[in-house]
Amino acid sequence: MEVSHWALYAVVATISIFSPGPAVLLAISNSIRFGLRRVFYSSLGNIVGVFCVSALAMVGLGAVLKSSALLFGILKILGAAYLIYLGIKQWRAKGNIFARPTDAQAQEERSDRQLFAQGATLALTNPKAILFFTALFPQFIDSTHTLLPQFAVLTGTFMTISFCSLMLYGLLARTTRHWFAVPRHARWFNRVSGSLFVLLGFGLLRLKNGRA
Repeated sequence: MEVSHWALYAVVATISIFSPGPAVLLAISNSIRFGLRRVFYSSLGNIVGVFCVSALAMVGLGAVLKSSALLFGILKILGAAYLIYLGIKQWRAKGNIFARPTDAQAQEERSDRQLFAQGATLALTNPKAILFFTALFPQFIDSTHTLLPQFAVLTGTFMTISFCSLMLYGLLARTTRHWFAVPRHARWFNRVSGSLFVLLGFGLLRLKNGRA
């Protein structure tokens, strides 16, 4: 795999991962309620779930890559539409993901195992991760080379970025929560991340079959 090919994938994965979603909200919530150390366990469970989703998507990936140019084009359009949808949704979001949960005091203490299971379950049922690996992941696989090494590199990259982002969000939740509590700051955060998604979505339409 060429470095430039991997770098483009890393950029797309980073933007997708860092966009506020269920996993991010879970990391922020656990950080506020239980502390940053406990976010480690839910984040670890999340990337294990991500690996399972990626592996399941990979099972049928070979057939997709060998299909007609029409099917590849449809897959590419779906991936671009997904990115643009996320961008518009994020741009229009009015909520503040760093706000303290209203039911924080009512939540009971959870064990490390429970937090791990919570993160894994969320990843396995998270439409964001499922759509990424079914609509976007195939765009970065070269069908002329062995699939397994590419799967290991791309999935490992996604898992590493995902884990780091969740820990970072957990840290931000405790250190910058008051700054993001300002509606204007939260609004600009939503608009910047939303704009990046839309740009990546249109950029995806320029990709050619076999390579991103």
